[in-house]
Amino acid sequence: MKRILSFISIIILSCNSLFAQDHLQQTIAEANKAYDDGLYNQSIELYQAVIDSGYTSTELYYNLGNAYFKLKDIPSAILYYEKAKKTAPKNEDILFNLNIAKTRIVDRIDEVPELFYVKWWKSFVNLFSLNTWTILSLVLFSIIFVCATVFFISRNTNLRRFSFWFGILIIFFSFISFTISYQKYYEYREQHEAIIFTPTITVKSSPNQNSIDLFVIHEGTKIEIIDKVEGWYEIRIANGSVGWLPDHAIKMI
Repeated sequence: MKRILSFISIIILSCNSLFAQDHLQQTIAEANKAYDDGLYNQSIELYQAVIDSGYTSTELYYNLGNAYFKLKDIPSAILYYEKAKKTAPKNEDILFNLNIAKTRIVDRIDEVPELFYVKWWKSFVNLFSLNTWTILSLVLFSIIFVCATVFFISRNTNLRRFSFWFGILIIFFSFISFTISYQKYYEYREQHEAIIFTPTITVKSSPNQNSIDLFVIHEGTKIEIIDKVEGWYEIRIANGSVGWLPDHAIKMI
């Protein structure tokens, strides 16, 4: 009897999951239609409802960015383009629209030049998405297991020698792949970048409204989060300048 009840429960949960997926896809389709019809506010509400339900995707963030851009809400457009970029860093459409949106903001900040090996490493890391690097890591681990099995089971000396050295090589590549997967997972889960949402705001020298004014930045500017203290964020902008902002002035990517 217990087995029957468990089986029925699994079926019910599966049906609920399928129904929820169908409902989400229907909502996304309605949002897409609203966007195509020029009803951008309505499309934003529908896309946001999908996100609030716990579902996210590159396409969803990208579509939200497009809808906000159509409404000339540039900070929100940049925010969602950046969110989409986190999951698909090489997507040309995302990069193109993000660059277009950035031309509509006030600040033109020159980035601090990166060392060549740092730039190369970032480019290498962004060759693939988090999912692709994770799958690659699993495949490489599987190959290591196969090599180990061949080494311990085979009686052929040449085959054992080949499996040993090939396994060592794969261990090296799997270590790199796993390191990149972990780095991208950390970047995806940890919110250490944000977009300014206050039209004009003065960056302070310390987490205090009465502290020294350092410089002024405007909405749409991307910043890096360094630290947080009682409602204030220590931030860094692209040129390396550092200061403090109240947390209400930004939205995390």
